[in-house]
Amino acid sequence: MSKKLLFVCIENSNRSQMAQAFAKIHGGEGIEAYSAGSRPSGQVNPKAIKAMHELGYDLSSHDSKSIDEVPQGPYEYVVTMGCGDECPWIPAKEHIDWDIPDPRNLEGEEFNRIRDLVEQKVKSLLASIG
Repeated sequence: MSKKLLFVCIENSNRSQMAQAFAKIHGGEGIEAYSAGSRPSGQVNPKAIKAMHELGYDLSSHDSKSIDEVPQGPYEYVVTMGCGDECPWIPAKEHIDWDIPDPRNLEGEEFNRIRDLVEQKVKSLLASIG
């Protein structure tokens, strides 16, 4: 049986999208990964698409979604990323908050540092799941 993960940020255009992608890349068959936003922007940031393309992942196939548009759980883990009080409570065995800065206004290497931080955190989470 696969484990369901949900990554949540405000706009669902950067951090949570990349986290979902990394969970798919590194998680294998036993992981179902989703992402959503408390106030979705409606589009994935072109900078995030470019940053993930550099690693060979096509993020342009993702959609920016609201929490109402993803399966309602329960999830194994719900990971929030710096949205604080704007993240609604979603049923999960465990809730985790990653205080990751929003890279929306960053460029190039600075944006990629946030991407790489997201990847490290996803890999650690997946390792803890087993």
